[in-house]
Amino acid sequence: MKKIGILFGQERSFPMALIERINSKGVEGITAEPVRIDKVMQGEPSGYAVIIDRISQDVPFYRTYLKNAAMTGAAVINNPFWWSADDKFFNNCLMVQVGVPVPKTVILPSYEMPTDTKSESFSNLAYPLDWPGIFNYVGFPAYMKPYAGGGWKNVYKLNNIEEFYEKHSETGQLVMLLQEEIIFEEYYRCYCIGCKHVRIMPYEPRNPHHLRYQAAFSPSQELLKQMEEIVLRINHALGYDFNTVELAIRDGVPYAIDFGNPAPDAERSSVGEDNFEWVVETAANYAIERAQAQLEGQDNLTWGEYVKKSATSNGLPDSGV
Repeated sequence: MKKIGILFGQERSFPMALIERINSKGVEGITAEPVRIDKVMQGEPSGYAVIIDRISQDVPFYRTYLKNAAMTGAAVINNPFWWSADDKFFNNCLMVQVGVPVPKTVILPSYEMPTDTKSESFSNLAYPLDWPGIFNYVGFPAYMKPYAGGGWKNVYKLNNIEEFYEKHSETGQLVMLLQEEIIFEEYYRCYCIGCKHVRIMPYEPRNPHHLRYQAAFSPSQELLKQMEEIVLRINHALGYDFNTVELAIRDGVPYAIDFGNPAPDAERSSVGEDNFEWVVETAANYAIERAQAQLEGQDNLTWGEYVKKSATSNGLPDSGV
């Protein structure tokens, strides 16, 4: 019997519905359940063929557990090694290379020195930074947000230089991005599952959180096709099995605003019934597919094109999904 485990935190509607949906399909030799951990011993298999990770971004213990599970044969969705290495600034850099339009973005050193560092720790950092060059490149209005993480935490909209200096002083040891504001005509949030299934959802980020999926945008068939191609290109490059991409449409051009969301919101109360049904059904079918393909003792992770190309260019064999 191959087990599909769901690792989750406070959310309830999606994990429970996903478990129920997988089991309701009655696929021979496959069952789903919440992950149960009573001990983690080095090099010991987890007992799961597939683990869907919804919480390790907030719980370091779980992230390490998942790495051990992956090393011993579990297909972990999403790849915990890549998730640990990824960040939003790198994402933008990679998108520039693969030709996806993104806002002009710079990364900033933390306002406060990291713990256990001194001024001498920053011998290679110019002081002051080239603030005029940074501001001229990004422009205002702009957004400032952490270079890693999600959930709209510590996000600031800045209208001018004075507001930047005021708000940057509040960010402590956080490493921040300063990013051009894309003033959009339409906005979409897009699920991508298995680097092949795409759900494009009208989304209004300026609404209160519980109303953001109540948006009246109506894309043309041409725009839908263009957005789907961009979503797939992003996820092929990054290698995420379960992700959301946010696209802002300015002058007919889709700009990728936020596209590293490997544990995206999938609660029924926020995404709405139709989107909830799509993500439950699609995730269930994909988890079963991965369980059927899983091979004991082998690497069953998904690796993005960036990593695979880097590995093969250095003479290493191409492995993984």
